[in-house]
Amino acid sequence: MNLPTHTFKQYAGHRQKMIEEIINRGIRDLRVIEAMSRVPRHLFVRDSFHHKAYGDHPLPIGESQTISQPYVVAAMSEVLQLTGEERVLEIGTGSGYQTAILSELAAQVFTIERVKSLGQQAKQLLDGLGYTHINYKIFDGTYGWQELGPYDAVVVTAAGPEVPQALIDQVKDGGRIVAPIGDDQGQELRIYTKRGKRLSMKRMGDCFFVPLIGKYGVPEGE
Repeated sequence: MNLPTHTFKQYAGHRQKMIEEIINRGIRDLRVIEAMSRVPRHLFVRDSFHHKAYGDHPLPIGESQTISQPYVVAAMSEVLQLTGEERVLEIGTGSGYQTAILSELAAQVFTIERVKSLGQQAKQLLDGLGYTHINYKIFDGTYGWQELGPYDAVVVTAAGPEVPQALIDQVKDGGRIVAPIGDDQGQELRIYTKRGKRLSMKRMGDCFFVPLIGKYGVPEGE
């Protein structure tokens, strides 16, 4: 990671408190904990929010989007059980923070962002930090990225009524999908495992994400 030492050390205490918080809330995967210790979360939010970047809460990043709270990022990453050999598809690049964590945990990350300005900003930041095994696309993420699939895992960072079938089709047999399901009246985080043509599902708890806008998600404007 290309990061000046003074920039990384500036928020070291805040970052340590964040790590203690996610451990206290049940995160146990050492690879996830170490990844979140390495990635400078404050760089993924506006300068005016740097002092809040390591608190366990979401923050606005512009374009009516948010960066998810650290615990949710950790929980979504941990449940995928990544070993470092996987190809992961991310739907919703956003700030690029979850992308960075996934890049620390997997062999390749393929990330799609609907909002062009956010996708470009995230790529510029991640390129600047030295991440070289991330593939970017500005597109409707509910279609997935079929031509580069299949994937070992899929992370969806926005909530829809169900997981789009296109994403299910692009996951390998035995692969996993983590996604928030629901609407602005209520959502829950779920982990799905693909077995042949069937999906098994486990509930991870309540959550709140921005809507998954797209052809196979939530219509824009709703």
